[in-house]
Amino acid sequence: MARAPLLQLSDISLTFGGEPVFSELGLLVHPADRVALVGRNGSGKSTLMKVMAGLVEQDTGACVTSPGVSVGYMEQDPTMEGFATLGDYATSALDPSESYKVDMVAEGLKFNPDGDVATASGGERRRAALAKLMAEAPELMLLDEPTNHLDIEAIAWLEAELKQTRAAFVLISHDRAFLRALTRATLWIDRGAVRRQEKGFDAFEQWRDATWEEEDMQRHKLDRKIKAEARWAVEGISARRKRNQGRVRALQELRADRAGMIKRQGGAAMALEAGPTSGKKVMEAIGISKRYGDKLILKDFSLTIQRKDRIAFVGPNGAGKTTLLNMLTGQVSPDEGQIKLGTNLELAIFDQSRAQLDPDMTLWDSLTGDKDMAVSGKADQVMVRGEPRHVIGYLKDFLFDERQARAPVRSLSGGEKARLLLAKIMARSSNVLVLDEPTNDLDVETLDLMQDLLGEYDGTVLLVSHDRDFLDRVASTTIAMEGDGRATVYAGGWSDYQSQRSAVAASVEASALQAKQESKTTTPEPAAKPVEALSFTQKHRLEALPAEIDRLNAEIAKLEAYLAQPDLYTAEPVKFAKATEGLVERQQLLAQAEEEWLELAERAEG
Repeated sequence: MARAPLLQLSDISLTFGGEPVFSELGLLVHPADRVALVGRNGSGKSTLMKVMAGLVEQDTGACVTSPGVSVGYMEQDPTMEGFATLGDYATSALDPSESYKVDMVAEGLKFNPDGDVATASGGERRRAALAKLMAEAPELMLLDEPTNHLDIEAIAWLEAELKQTRAAFVLISHDRAFLRALTRATLWIDRGAVRRQEKGFDAFEQWRDATWEEEDMQRHKLDRKIKAEARWAVEGISARRKRNQGRVRALQELRADRAGMIKRQGGAAMALEAGPTSGKKVMEAIGISKRYGDKLILKDFSLTIQRKDRIAFVGPNGAGKTTLLNMLTGQVSPDEGQIKLGTNLELAIFDQSRAQLDPDMTLWDSLTGDKDMAVSGKADQVMVRGEPRHVIGYLKDFLFDERQARAPVRSLSGGEKARLLLAKIMARSSNVLVLDEPTNDLDVETLDLMQDLLGEYDGTVLLVSHDRDFLDRVASTTIAMEGDGRATVYAGGWSDYQSQRSAVAASVEASALQAKQESKTTTPEPAAKPVEALSFTQKHRLEALPAEIDRLNAEIAKLEAYLAQPDLYTAEPVKFAKATEGLVERQQLLAQAEEEWLELAERAEG
């Protein structure tokens, strides 16, 4: 028996600012669906998701959720007024006995529930919104760019959680690897229409290209038919005017059909121009170290960067990727060691905070007010790679329309802000590109174009990103910030780094095992048991377990205090049962954690 859909949209139409976003749109979301929602920046993905969540009301049509179905939406910019801490916000819809669920998610996402809402960054707020949704565990989750501001470890944790969930979810993301790993169906928004394919994102690009190819063929056939009919109308209609009025009307209908075909949005006309050739050696770090207070960022690190290198920096948030990048470019001085910059360097910098954009300025003023882009005596022109361009024409190269030119930067979406910053960077020539999280919020087509541009760029690229697919496509060398001041150089991109790191760990374990066996063979009566080396992952786990054990003990104490209320069982039997289940689960996890800690500690001590 077919199960009822969780959510149904029927004949949805919506208009913003006089422009139609959707027209007569319909779709179904079924139990256990794992759906990628894709489309160009500005196509209406986030708007459609808000309609599904009931946060935006459509002009016509119906959005119906099946009775009893809970729907959760991860807000990109959550409102936290009235909450003192991020944890208060994340637990606001939970029973007090279930607050431990937020702590569990917070550990995976690596954010502090006790963080002050007033001083929290945008990334911390987004992680709190994601933790809130994951802890509430609705039957349908609507996730709008959940990986933004997460490091790769947190993305891997979220990916594993979504793989094992029984809930349905609809997912917007620019992260190809994330989408490929999780989705089994694809919703594609294209010019106000939504198409569905019962295949995951891995099959999307082939499907999209085939659809466009068929569309182009139909357009070509229609153009040829209109041309033939128009020739007939000119040459033969005068002799048969009365008999052939129907054919004339058919020609008019063909032309109307052709005019009604909505033109596809082209790709951004982005271009990179390398400036004067830099020296062969672009940058050199010699034994550099850096510390902020008690936190060691980097210790005794050396690196030589040659012209045309593509260097990627990876590691957890807070590991020091941006700090290392700033030291290499001379913006931050190391505490010890030396940075040598090559000759003739011209840097272009894309910062992850978009600090180069003033939110109160218009797009027009952002470009014309840039001293490097201003054209003397021409208020409506900007200098683009040595040539004057009209500001509107240049904005159109980056997929902005004329009406947006006078809008404030704060009104732009994340992807639009990224494109505006790219427009500023790409207007000038450079021979070193510094890109700190450039992929956030950009659509697949723009990422493809950026990848091609970086491949052809005749300069050096320094890249910080958590997008594993993008790293694989671009990077020739990966610097892994591994904590405790360690930074290790690996050849290739993300996948190469992972395989090399695994090989090194396996080699270390094999060497330790061999040493242990040799010690047993050559020493008749060993005075002590040889030490079995822990892998990097095991050492990290051994260090993390005490905090996990403390957290579990605290949760158990909270649940025990909650269950100790004398009237709880009779007054709130459902809550009593949930709290009891939570207590048993925490006690089992505590026993497992303590046993794991004892085993690892014994191995570490020998």
